[in-house]
Amino acid sequence: MPKPLRKCSSTQPSISRYFGGLSSSSASNTQQQPLRSKQKLSPDEDDFGLPTKRAKLSQQHQQVEDSDCEPSSCHTPKQTTLKSSRGAGGLCSSTLEKLKGFTCSADPNVDKTDGASSKICEHGSNVGPLRSVSNKHSDDTKPQEEQEDEEEEEEVGEKAATKQVFGFTQFGKSGGRGGRTAEQSPPLDSSAPSRRSKSVYTPLEQQVIQLKQQHPDALLAVECGYKYRFFGEDAEIAAKELNITCHLDHNFMTCSIPTHRLFVHVRRLVSHGHKVGVVKQTETSAIKASGANKNALFTRQLSALYTKSTLVGEGILKDCVLGDVEEGASGDLMLDPPDSFLLCISENWDKLKKQLTVGMVAVQPSTGDILLDCFPDGPSRSEVESRVLKINPVEILIPSNLSEETLRLLQSITNASAQADDRVRVEKRDSAQFEFASAMNTVTEFYCHTQEKDSRSLSTVASLDSPVICCLGPLIQYLQEFHLERVLGSESSFRRLSCAAEGMTLSAATLRNLEILNNQTDGGVKGSLLWVLDHTRTPFGRRLMRKWVSQPLTDAQSISERQDAVQEILESHSLTLNSIRALLSHLPDLERGICSIYHKKSSTQEFYLISRSVSHLGLELQALLPAIQSQISSALLRGLLLDTPDLLAPAHSFLKVLNEKAAKSGNKTELFSDLSGFPVLRERREQIHAVVNEIQEHRKEIRQTLKAPAFDYTASAPALFIKVFLLCPQFLIEVKNSGSSSVPPDWVKISSTKAVSRYHSPFLVERYRKLLQLREQLLLDSQREWTNFLEYD
Repeated sequence: MPKPLRKCSSTQPSISRYFGGLSSSSASNTQQQPLRSKQKLSPDEDDFGLPTKRAKLSQQHQQVEDSDCEPSSCHTPKQTTLKSSRGAGGLCSSTLEKLKGFTCSADPNVDKTDGASSKICEHGSNVGPLRSVSNKHSDDTKPQEEQEDEEEEEEVGEKAATKQVFGFTQFGKSGGRGGRTAEQSPPLDSSAPSRRSKSVYTPLEQQVIQLKQQHPDALLAVECGYKYRFFGEDAEIAAKELNITCHLDHNFMTCSIPTHRLFVHVRRLVSHGHKVGVVKQTETSAIKASGANKNALFTRQLSALYTKSTLVGEGILKDCVLGDVEEGASGDLMLDPPDSFLLCISENWDKLKKQLTVGMVAVQPSTGDILLDCFPDGPSRSEVESRVLKINPVEILIPSNLSEETLRLLQSITNASAQADDRVRVEKRDSAQFEFASAMNTVTEFYCHTQEKDSRSLSTVASLDSPVICCLGPLIQYLQEFHLERVLGSESSFRRLSCAAEGMTLSAATLRNLEILNNQTDGGVKGSLLWVLDHTRTPFGRRLMRKWVSQPLTDAQSISERQDAVQEILESHSLTLNSIRALLSHLPDLERGICSIYHKKSSTQEFYLISRSVSHLGLELQALLPAIQSQISSALLRGLLLDTPDLLAPAHSFLKVLNEKAAKSGNKTELFSDLSGFPVLRERREQIHAVVNEIQEHRKEIRQTLKAPAFDYTASAPALFIKVFLLCPQFLIEVKNSGSSSVPPDWVKISSTKAVSRYHSPFLVERYRKLLQLREQLLLDSQREWTNFLEYD
């Protein structure tokens, strides 16, 4: 608002300058009347503290004023039309020309100054407080003096307009009552900028801006105490997708989610095709309070990054209620769809042969499955379509220079498979990463560092087709952002997608027309051949069934062995098979759980569930070995069941190290029952125990001070309901308010009620602060030892 006022006051001539016969008070009141009609101030003062009573104009002066206003054509409809732009204070050019002519013919001795706006006839409310101009002007006024008057009027108008923004109550009394003019008001500093026009970022907002610059393509959920917050455009997107409230806070729009519901909201955002980053605090309150930066902002950094194909880790998996494994009541931590492949595609055009060669690498980080293929294709991209439909990826990486035909095909496939809350994410990467030289350099560097003991890994990978290597290089770089590149470390897990030994390769037309994997009505699984045949009980069983249906066997001996195994399962009345079926039907997703442990991203609940399930299964199968050898006739089934107990034997040793209660609750500080292999944790616990003993010994001194032989520490009421001991004060000295006179003056009051007050003595303040620091350090040490434990596994 101040800018239009300033422009208006600097471009329009002052009509009041031409009423030389009027008194100064009359001219001033004439200019301020339109403003007073819009802004209701105090009944006896105007906006500058002047009296609101006007001196009555004489009949002669009134006639002069009326006659002078006629040339301005304020009553002519055509000339009062306003311009749409902001130029000339909102008046049309014809009106300004007539006003200029009027000023020249009215009184040649009157100086031309930029003063009150001529819009007061119609739009006085749009003009700020106007400064009255003195009617005493000499004929020899210099232009420099006129410029100074113009600048002074601009300063007064800008300052008064700034006051209007904050409310009418700020128009206080600037001086005594009476005929005080604007020239008598104190000078205003127009060089000082308005505070409301500045955009000052808070320390947290500056931190978020830096994080966003580092990760511009991700929705960042920033940990702020007991909740995660989104800022700016991320907040608007998250609010729309999660159906939560978004509001303005300081300079950014923001919305928040509670910490214990993080996995739910991240899954929903990821299912809509977004990349979500979780930013956590890297400092704890007690350790920070004892450091040099205790008054600084908590440091934060990106701790995890998630997309639809990379949902691996303890921060994103649901904490299930662990039941009794022996009774088959163990829950399933993994609620994702059976397949979540990440597909990378590259193209190589041979100018001599005029042939297009397509390379594909599909990896599922949550299970460790890796599929690769290289094949020629034509303009219709039928081969690409058949393989994409078979893989059914949830995320696709493509180069920025991908051909238009392939891009159009991928768009049609993703649009057909997209649902309201389930979309395929397609990300374009720099085409330079897909060049053979760059990709080969990435592959060589990766396998030299990860497979130092096995020299055949690099040689085996280097012998792959060049289009496959062009896919493998960008895929390694992409998975390194999520710290999931270890899944590509072993070349033994590579499997050819269109290998004749694996089975038959079905074309896209066959998969689509026969509705093998999806129906043609809405693209769902219901009504397809897979839906009819799939009666599996476990997630890894569903993945295996989909592979069998999409790639049927072609070898006669393999078909015969599989048929014999299925027939025996369906027709056999053996109690052994019924017992084995009951054991396997209640298993969690072992593939995902073991792969999460391999990535060092497993939670204590998930690790305990997987270890307990595997150990229990191994023990049960070990007891059934004699019955398996005598009662099962299928060679395929008998071989699998006899070899399984030996493979599951190492799981027993893992359970001996863990504390069951702490593992189920996620308490890593009490997780390891035997600390002989964890000297750091043992030393930290000894330090905590020593501080607690000192605090307990301090009770003797408190009993003497309060003269209460039976005194003992108490905890605050929230301690009964809060599991984390760091959130509530402990070792409180509770004293009845009637006996508060016996409390020493140096004791610190922590809390109070109507009946009692709780204190900390100076010794307790110092020791309790030390105890909190040791406990927080124990949490950090426990997390570090847990990661090392997973590395050892």
